[in-house]
Amino acid sequence: MSLVDWLAQYSDDKSENFVRGFLGRMLFTQDESLKKVNVLSGGERVRMMLSKMMLTGSNVLILDDPLSHLDLESITSLNNSLIGFSQIILFASHDIEFVSSVANRIIEFTPKGVIDKYMNFEEYLEDKNIKELRDKMYGEHVSLT
Repeated sequence: MSLVDWLAQYSDDKSENFVRGFLGRMLFTQDESLKKVNVLSGGERVRMMLSKMMLTGSNVLILDDPLSHLDLESITSLNNSLIGFSQIILFASHDIEFVSSVANRIIEFTPKGVIDKYMNFEEYLEDKNIKELRDKMYGEHVSLT
């Protein structure tokens, strides 16, 4: 089964032009859209699964280290897509730049409870009250960077 055929299963618009256009936005070339799904690299599989999630109209995305297996161009594309995603994204990532550009709410699980703040990651790191709270919650200073 080709990428076009596989992705069309999950799209309301099943036309080949629409699906190929969507694959293009996910950085698949015209020739690659005819590639068989069983020969995809790890990064290509990630991009296809993200494409499926976007086409199915998901209102919540749960992503665990979503940048794994992606090259720089794919990371940029994913980052831009997630910034434009108007629904809920719950993710864990070790990439500070990614967290900084996508997150607008930080939830940190500590040994003594949860810290939940509506702010971007830079604000979270710089906030004196949060630093004091984190020190209490961990019993000693823990660095996020």
